[in-house]
Amino acid sequence: MKPLTKAEEQIMQVIWNLDKAFLREILDEIPEPKPHQNTVATILKILVEKDFVGIRVFGRMHQYYPLVSKEDYSGSTLKNMVKSYFEGSFPNAVSFMVREKNLSVEELELLLNQLKKSGK
Repeated sequence: MKPLTKAEEQIMQVIWNLDKAFLREILDEIPEPKPHQNTVATILKILVEKDFVGIRVFGRMHQYYPLVSKEDYSGSTLKNMVKSYFEGSFPNAVSFMVREKNLSVEELELLLNQLKKSGK
């Protein structure tokens, strides 16, 4: 899966939240300072070319909807980050998060217990 730029990801976050939206609706959801409408339209065109977004045409209006789920993109991004920065080792990534105080030992134990209960 191709990585997204920060701007593309911002637009995808809006589309994921709305599920389907017209350009005006996407613009309304973007926080200030808002990019120009033409900029958002260009980013949407790129997202369509990257097969992240589909289009439904209603006359001259285009409705955009996600072709890639947020979960699939998040999983792919996380795997790529672990591969690039932690030699592909999820235990190394989790150890780093614990060392950096991003994840407490208690939170890690809770997560392990939840995973054991779910059978994973």
